[in-house]
Amino acid sequence: MTTLLLGIGFIALFFGLMSVRLLFIKNGEFKGTCASQNPYLNKEGGTCGFCGKKVGEGESCGNPDSEVDKVMAKYN
Repeated sequence: MTTLLLGIGFIALFFGLMSVRLLFIKNGEFKGTCASQNPYLNKEGGTCGFCGKKVGEGESCGNPDSEVDKVMAKYN
């Protein structure tokens, strides 16, 4: 019984931690996290699944509110 309760607890903890952003941020949506924005993962040259812009190496997402751009700005 203890093993079952621990398993359920770990699963609940996992889903709770995965949804922290959705719970605490207004309109908590994941922005700029799609793999199609990464030119190394998107070898076919398709469009960004987030903003619709054609993705090229070294280009940022066409959406100015992209979380990726915000994080990269901290390190530049």
